Amino acid sequence: MPVISRFRLTRPSIGAAMLVVAGLVLSGLSGAVPASAATVPTAHRITVHPQIDPAGAKAPNATFSCQNRPMDGSQGPRCYQAAQIQTAYNITPLLNRGINGAGRTIVIVDAFGSPTIGSDLQTFDAAMGLADPSFTVITPAGSPPPFDVNDPNQFGWSVETTLDVEWAHVTAPGANIVLAVAASNNDSDILNTTRYVVDHNIGDVISQSFGEAEACMDPTLLSQQHALFAKAVRKGITLFASSGDSGASQPSCDPNSTAALFAASTPASDPNVTGVGGTTLTADPSTGAYQSETAWTEPFGCNPPAIAATDVNCSGGGFSRLYPRPAYQASAQRSRARGVPDVAYNAGLAGGVLIFSATLNVGEGLPPDQLVFFIIGGTSAGSPQWAGLAADADQLGRHRMGNINPALYSIAQARGRYSVALHDITIGSNDVAEIGGGFNAGPRWDPVTGLGTPNTAALLPLLVKHN
Repeated sequence: MPVISRFRLTRPSIGAAMLVVAGLVLSGLSGAVPASAATVPTAHRITVHPQIDPAGAKAPNATFSCQNRPMDGSQGPRCYQAAQIQTAYNITPLLNRGINGAGRTIVIVDAFGSPTIGSDLQTFDAAMGLADPSFTVITPAGSPPPFDVNDPNQFGWSVETTLDVEWAHVTAPGANIVLAVAASNNDSDILNTTRYVVDHNIGDVISQSFGEAEACMDPTLLSQQHALFAKAVRKGITLFASSGDSGASQPSCDPNSTAALFAASTPASDPNVTGVGGTTLTADPSTGAYQSETAWTEPFGCNPPAIAATDVNCSGGGFSRLYPRPAYQASAQRSRARGVPDVAYNAGLAGGVLIFSATLNVGEGLPPDQLVFFIIGGTSAGSPQWAGLAADADQLGRHRMGNINPALYSIAQARGRYSVALHDITIGSNDVAEIGGGFNAGPRWDPVTGLGTPNTAALLPLLVKHN
């Protein structure tokens, strides 16, 4: 899920805004779907819900004023630029060696898309010092309706699209990017779009930074999705999905209800998918040097409350009610069920990343060409960035990585390798008052931040070695 704040690039501050977008994830099955999953809407939709909050402006020295804010949020959320995130997660040494995803293709799956994403990416790249990638938009399962900036559903997905495309490019600046746009956010349309991507072997890595409670997806579609993900893995494709932004809960399957479900999010819960949870990253405001991380729980987040559409502010995680524990998790956790997430990434609004979107400008009543940037957070930021890292690993190893979960958990079994390759997040929780609890972060794997966040220059060679 993303959280955004607005920043002017070249002019005085205009009292910018922060946009929060609900995190989403889709998942499949590793076995038969229980009969209880059948009581879901016939055309269930995944939605996102923007929220506005004040932010800041760009300073004359080519840094954003939000970069220098304290992490306590007393002056508004801190932000990070591309180079800072590349430094914090130790991606820069690989980029300096030319390991940047070159020759590989990342597929971003989203609904509705954004009418300005092509030019937005160019503007973002110019501000962040990145070269423009090969970028293609496809609508393989039907075109979406004409974009309406006043439609909250389409507008929210345009923000999701912008975050996914721009930040996949940050972690794999040499990779090709294909944006596969579903005609709507109906589960069936998203699945059909993903099916085309897999069947036609469009890319090496697929990111789906959205989701819903497992019980909310039609069991027939869940079964089809799981089979599709298994097919993707057999082709060597690596799959990522965000674990959600409302802690150990998910919104009710009834869009008119404010109830919260104690549930894992799909598709992150599928054992063929690498589920990505959220952290709050503290890094040097100037250099981006890594300092510390905690499980992502904003002060206004999960506890309490976490049931409203806009209360999407802590790392999703928990245990599947559909999939048994996969073999690769046998040494990591004792539940008989598949646990999510597998890994994590920076998700906090405090320490969020920056995006540019002309569509967002219009939605905020600004000229579309005005150089205003927005801070965004949520687990939606992690899935595309991990997808970029997988593209880097594909280039490094000269072959597709496929399902990286067995390799990740194998690396984590050896304490010496684990402590070098991943940041183990041990502080925080994803408790939700309305459902009466959640889970705590702790040493090694946990159902809040998984195995942790990447020390990329150390991790990727190990992934290659284990694949």
